[in-house]
Amino acid sequence: MRIAAQVELNEGKRKQLESWAAGRRVPVRLAERAKMILLAAQSHTDKEIGVQLGIWRGTVARWRTRFIANGVAGIERDETRPGRKPKISARKVKAIVALTTQQRPDNATHWSTRSMAAVSGVSAASVRRIWQAHGLKPHRVEIFKISNDKHFKEKLEDIVGLYLYPPEHALVFSCDEKSQIQALERTQPGLPMKRGRAQTMTHDYKRHGVTTLFAALNTLDGSIIGQCETKHRHQEWLSFLRKIDRSTPRDKELHLIADNYATHKHPEVKAWLAKHPRFHMHFTPTSASWLNMVERFFRDLTENQLRRAVLRSIPELVSTIEQYIDKHNRDPKPFIWTAKASDILAKVTRARAKLNKMQSV
Repeated sequence: MRIAAQVELNEGKRKQLESWAAGRRVPVRLAERAKMILLAAQSHTDKEIGVQLGIWRGTVARWRTRFIANGVAGIERDETRPGRKPKISARKVKAIVALTTQQRPDNATHWSTRSMAAVSGVSAASVRRIWQAHGLKPHRVEIFKISNDKHFKEKLEDIVGLYLYPPEHALVFSCDEKSQIQALERTQPGLPMKRGRAQTMTHDYKRHGVTTLFAALNTLDGSIIGQCETKHRHQEWLSFLRKIDRSTPRDKELHLIADNYATHKHPEVKAWLAKHPRFHMHFTPTSASWLNMVERFFRDLTENQLRRAVLRSIPELVSTIEQYIDKHNRDPKPFIWTAKASDILAKVTRARAKLNKMQSV
């Protein structure tokens, strides 16, 4: 008959095992193993311990052996298990990843799980798991535009400097136009949201005209100076500059950030600015509208007010925009710019290098 090996405990090991066996915050498996070893040290057989603790004697024998071989550490942690052998080989996975990132299907611009499964000979679910593990999303595409402005660095540092370190005794405004804002009336009334169903609205609509919103965002406190116009020519831009002039303290210098739209550089605009030396224009690099902080306000206006609105006339549209600005200005909150010019420049430099490399292939 097989005789189990004798377990001997010194004072330190015994105290540790007793602590685990009686502990309420100890994992149940560890407490059970500690009880096994304590009973084994009292010369109980594996069978007796199994009956007493309600477990299989083979389990007792396994943990007795591990304790004798490795001491307390032998029962504290479970041994790692190899797990099931993968059905798809590493070579196959590598081939699917390479096919996804380097080639296109014959009849589409991007892969789907089914088209990749048909080509690679695995299931669509397996393709989905492989893509998820490697962070691949062929169905998505991100839009980008790298500025080719020769003075990109200088303009970037100038504008980010105004955001992060505004000059004393001056106000900084981020200015732009949101043109072609449409007054849209849906052809049929929609249904309100209720449990289990989203709000509904028809996909088609009636157009009742457009307006252009000229807006200047005070980067210090987030307040907005706004003005709606039927057109967005240099005449309307001059009218908006005059409104900014009237709406701000006379003793403050004004730094206006704007894009390179021709309206902003019209000769009549330049002549007016020359007569008002407290105005200082700062132009963003070409193809870099994301540098203009007022675009963030335009996004909020669209998402929160305009996208789902039902507007039957231009006056109703203008009134809606003006009410939104008035409510915004009652409790304005500034948009905080956090990106440093050096970080942005490094990112753009990397993007240009990658783009040039792709073009040379």
